[in-house]
Amino acid sequence: MSVVVAIQQLPHGAGLPLPQRATELAAGYDLVAAVEGLTVLEPGARLAVPTGLVIAIPAGFEGQVRPRSGLALRHGVTVANAPGTIDADYRGEVQVLLINLGGEPFGIVRGMRVAQLVIAPVATVAWRETQLDVGATARGAGGFGSTGLARVGAEGNEAE
Repeated sequence: MSVVVAIQQLPHGAGLPLPQRATELAAGYDLVAAVEGLTVLEPGARLAVPTGLVIAIPAGFEGQVRPRSGLALRHGVTVANAPGTIDADYRGEVQVLLINLGGEPFGIVRGMRVAQLVIAPVATVAWRETQLDVGATARGAGGFGSTGLARVGAEGNEAE
């Protein structure tokens, strides 16, 4: 499925690449930092990183701002509200809310890939309130962690 998304590059994003996929089959389009000089994200700190872009997502779609796995693995830097949602009616600058969960300061420079953007369809819902039984499932009302946790036994094998 191909979707046309209008995009505008703001003056502080001039010269930076538009979002692009790293490979032909990648789902996400890389978002780069439109910062001047070096911006340091201290451990435990959050920062809205500008991208210098305004996008017009068509009705029926959303933008999902997702972390880059390499930044998360190597530096503990991720998207704080992952996935961040860009609604179809938002017309402000796309910013990436990064958080440094690592133990060292993290440097952000102009043009650095800081997140990825996935454009996804959104279902509209018609709620139907009911007083009737909503139906039983094997899980039932079990909440967080209710479907089981794998534990490693003394031999290194999974146990209940």
